[in-house]
Amino acid sequence: MAAKQADLLPDQLQDSLRLVFVGTAAGKRSAADGYYYAHPGNRFWSTIHEVGITSRRYEPREFADLLTAGIGFTDLCKSDAGMDHEIAGHSIDVPAFRTKMLRHRPRTIAFTSKQAASLFYNRPTRLIELGRQQSMEEDFPQIFVLSSPSGAASSHWTPQPWHELSNWIAAP
Repeated sequence: MAAKQADLLPDQLQDSLRLVFVGTAAGKRSAADGYYYAHPGNRFWSTIHEVGITSRRYEPREFADLLTAGIGFTDLCKSDAGMDHEIAGHSIDVPAFRTKMLRHRPRTIAFTSKQAASLFYNRPTRLIELGRQQSMEEDFPQIFVLSSPSGAASSHWTPQPWHELSNWIAAP
């Protein structure tokens, strides 16, 4: 029996987080550096500060510090790195992701691209809407779909769903 390959980027999860950001897989720069959303062209870190999710702008190397603010990170694929279209379909593990979310029970999940949400919902990307999603199950966290902060997705960028998410997690 082969040993399980170590995750390229470790999950940053604990019980009862207020928010978990979920990507498809680590980008090549993130995998190389060991930090979520590490590419300098990625607007993730500036956006979460600008919309009020964090009180200051964090650097990618500080991602683990966000656990103390109730924010976690994971990806649907933990064993492969690259842009969404470069990730092998067999390496996407939606059942493992679902199990983690049911175990840790965050209040909210935010997919950081329509592609990640498409894989989770098993629906074509064109059918995925940005923003807050209809509840799937009574015991599953609230889901948001965000526009991708990747520089490669700039033509589809809108901060609107990020603001909607910020307002949602700020609510009592």
